[in-house]
Amino acid sequence: MTRQLGVALVAVALLAGCAEEEKPEPIRPVLYTEVQQQDQQALGRFAGIIEARVQSTLGFRVGGRLAQRLVDAGAEVKAGTTLATLDPTDQQNALRASEGDLARSEAQWINAQANARRQQELFDRGVGAKAMLEQAQTELSNARSSREQAEAATRQARDRVAYGTLSSEFDAVVTTWHVEAGQVVGAGQEVVTLARPDVKEAVFDLPVDVADALDDTVQFNVVSQLDPSIATRGTLRELAPRADAATRTRRARLTLADTPPGLRLGTAVAVSLTREQTPRSVLPVGALQEVDGQARVWVIDTATKTVHPRAVQVVARDGQQISVEGLAPGDKVVSAGLSELKDGQAVRIDEGVAP
Repeated sequence: MTRQLGVALVAVALLAGCAEEEKPEPIRPVLYTEVQQQDQQALGRFAGIIEARVQSTLGFRVGGRLAQRLVDAGAEVKAGTTLATLDPTDQQNALRASEGDLARSEAQWINAQANARRQQELFDRGVGAKAMLEQAQTELSNARSSREQAEAATRQARDRVAYGTLSSEFDAVVTTWHVEAGQVVGAGQEVVTLARPDVKEAVFDLPVDVADALDDTVQFNVVSQLDPSIATRGTLRELAPRADAATRTRRARLTLADTPPGLRLGTAVAVSLTREQTPRSVLPVGALQEVDGQARVWVIDTATKTVHPRAVQVVARDGQQISVEGLAPGDKVVSAGLSELKDGQAVRIDEGVAP
């Protein structure tokens, strides 16, 4: 009886062991991320502004007191538009003095001409001395020189009166006034800055390390900060040779491929720098598993609802993200609980469940 009981217990134990061996692996719920490949490397996004490529700072060619500012900053002006004027009193007084000197010189010129003719006639009749003729001709030459000098001084005085009016030489936008009405300015002092709106460019500052890494493969995308639908591409036209001592940045200027109406002078823009790269997948760092020095991820077979490991090559790490090669667009990669997975294990994925 005891022997039969022992045999029965052994049989029960064997059956229980078989049952445990045949017990299927549990279906594990998983979080996943869907692979999206990137073929552009982002180098950074920087704030900039739209400026005119051609800007001119104008000043008066003579000094004086600023009498009027006829346009405001931001105004659009046509070529020939008067921008500002000086008090003309001093210049007009100088002109009247020059005109008086000219009148006196012309009178002396006329008298010298008459005297020279008279002495020539007397000499021709044999009643005049040659010395008197030579003296009259010398006085005529001096009178001619004095008249020409007075004419030049009068022209210069008229020009100085005209120089008291400051006008735009081209169609432009007034960007900055450097002086106020009533202020005394010197010849050549900065008075107003004009910008030509027909040729615009994007201006922004780059950190030194980014600026040093620029090459011909870098692409510049310019987007309005207020309206991202307004966008264009740029080409690097100029990069400051030295970094600013205070900010440690180098100023860059971009020639725009086109200038949509929304990119007006002074518009704030965002400039994104990208570079073409070998297509790679960006995953959360939790999706990566390293076994015996080999990097791998767990890819979900959506047809069988099972997971399988796949070796990948890590090409970049950036904080909580990694860039890998070896995956295809649309692959679903497990992003959490990797240590509990086995090759071929059944998993449950709920649509919309992602890290």
